[in-house]
Amino acid sequence: MPNTYTQLYVQIVFAVKGRQNLISSEHKNDLHSYITAIVQNRGAKLLAIHCMPDHAHLFIGFGPTLTISDLVRDVKASSSGFIKEKGWSQKFAWQEGYGAFTYGQSQVKDVIQYVLNQEEHHRKRTFREEYLTFLKRFEVPYEPKYIFDFYE
Repeated sequence: MPNTYTQLYVQIVFAVKGRQNLISSEHKNDLHSYITAIVQNRGAKLLAIHCMPDHAHLFIGFGPTLTISDLVRDVKASSSGFIKEKGWSQKFAWQEGYGAFTYGQSQVKDVIQYVLNQEEHHRKRTFREEYLTFLKRFEVPYEPKYIFDFYE
């Protein structure tokens, strides 16, 4: 798109169905590489990724023609198939829905560090606490019955 200039940064968060711990640390890097390729093939830039055993954080620089919902759909569908194809988990699926939170240029370095340091963050707070904090901080109205299933 000539003469179109954008600067769009989005952190996307989604969970494993049933919040099961199905993303093993031994396969995490392969999954990160696979998801990175999906994002790049769709014309976006993956700035940071971290998959915890039961959820994922992606921080992405978007162009003007890609929609968040299309990218999340593609990442979830393809990565679920990849995990099953590799034999890591035949029952693997992502929960429906996701959170998407936007940031400005001045926040990029901090968000990258936040995503990359997920294991440290989750020593102090649960995924539920983290996700609800995002919703409150970004003033996203929500119905508790429609957010992820949380099993503590």
